[in-house]
Amino acid sequence: MNRRQAILNMQQILLKRREALRRALAGDLSLLKEIKTEAGGDIVDFALDSVQDELSSKLAELESRELLRVEKALQKIDEGQYGVCEGCGCSIPLARLTALPYATLCIKCQRQAELEDQGDDSHDVDWSRLSDAGGSDVDLTINDIELDVS
Repeated sequence: MNRRQAILNMQQILLKRREALRRALAGDLSLLKEIKTEAGGDIVDFALDSVQDELSSKLAELESRELLRVEKALQKIDEGQYGVCEGCGCSIPLARLTALPYATLCIKCQRQAELEDQGDDSHDVDWSRLSDAGGSDVDLTINDIELDVS
């Protein structure tokens, strides 16, 4: 199979995935719109409902992001730019596109982007040990801290 045929096959996969994501999001959003106004029920039921709503919301957020990536890939197919790395302009290997149909970077550029993200200082913080800013010789671990939750 040549690259053009593989891209046409990928387009069909992306169209099916887009439709599945749209249906899933429509269902999740309708669930999120339901508001229970019953005064009855215990606190555990309320907590479980809250957790379920939060999970549904996060899932909808992830599905929305994937839907945007799928639509961008379909647009690139229409423009004739699908499978071209946004970093270096080289062709993204078909094996990568098969594994991740909405990939926008080749493996080399993706690795470089991940390395740049790792350079962010927020990843280097060790929160397991805390020390007083005044230069005290006493080290505290997170387990030494008492929290008042009343």
